[in-house]
Amino acid sequence: MSAPPPAPSDVPHPPVEPYDGGLLDVGDGQRVHWETHGNPDGAPALVVHGGPGSGCAPRMLRPFDPHRYRVILFDQRGCGRSLPHASDPATGLEHNTTHHLIADMERLREHLGVERWVLFGGSWGSTLILAYAQRHPDRVAGIVIAGVTTTRHSEIDWLYRGTARFFPDRWERFLAPLPPTDREDPVAGYARLMNHPDAEVREHAAREWCAWEDTLVSLEPHGAPAPYSGRPDRDMMAMVRITTHYFAHAAWLEEGELLRNADRLTGIPGVLVHGRQDLSGPAITAWELARAWPDARLHIVEDAGHTGSDAFRRTVRTALDTLVPR
Repeated sequence: MSAPPPAPSDVPHPPVEPYDGGLLDVGDGQRVHWETHGNPDGAPALVVHGGPGSGCAPRMLRPFDPHRYRVILFDQRGCGRSLPHASDPATGLEHNTTHHLIADMERLREHLGVERWVLFGGSWGSTLILAYAQRHPDRVAGIVIAGVTTTRHSEIDWLYRGTARFFPDRWERFLAPLPPTDREDPVAGYARLMNHPDAEVREHAAREWCAWEDTLVSLEPHGAPAPYSGRPDRDMMAMVRITTHYFAHAAWLEEGELLRNADRLTGIPGVLVHGRQDLSGPAITAWELARAWPDARLHIVEDAGHTGSDAFRRTVRTALDTLVPR
């Protein structure tokens, strides 16, 4: 007997070309790239990319039914096609913080005439989504998170110290570019290297940072090889410079703030999708958030890590299809 035809959420939605876009002046000399896809009359949805500093990509459209959604992509300050670009060491980062990004999202919402939108993202995008939604809950129609993080000190410490017990040889390589005085706080040390006047020092630091990030997802059964160090040089330099800047400041959030204030999300429907095998972001954070947010449903996907799996992606597509029925 042949299998029944797959449900819409069983296959990725087809890619679509943007029908509008531009550079939005958000102040501080910053212009943020944005573009819109799908149905102009559909439910507005904002894709909040990770990193920090990864930039948006066409693959981020694949979970969305283009008939249901008006999908908005944007590159956060300093990365992707936003200007000025953080790969240039002359680009200052003093106006690039979590609070600036929240304000940029609001300015983009107003610019596009959106009253309320669905928020979708994961990893660092999860943190920014939660911070925005707790600041502006009345502007959020729903949330789908694929890989939950809140960028607590404890989560950053796990990423760049705690996981060393699994990879002691690669941890030693990760520490090698740092002066001995910086090895107690490698994130802050790398942030300094990424602002070093010598281009070779900056480039070496970026490659070693990405090699460690690749290590953290290397045990995942469905991960792609070198997801971090395989980026184009310009994008990699911006991502590492922005990431280390944010993580050295714990994203300018109080420890545990996003979990402590999860009651502000009451009334917002949420779906949390997290991989059981996510070493870089253990499932405990997703579990804690689901317990603190009364309207969230948590799906832990057994065969997925931080980079997902087919089952993980199906769960995300189903969540977005269910959130906005046809």
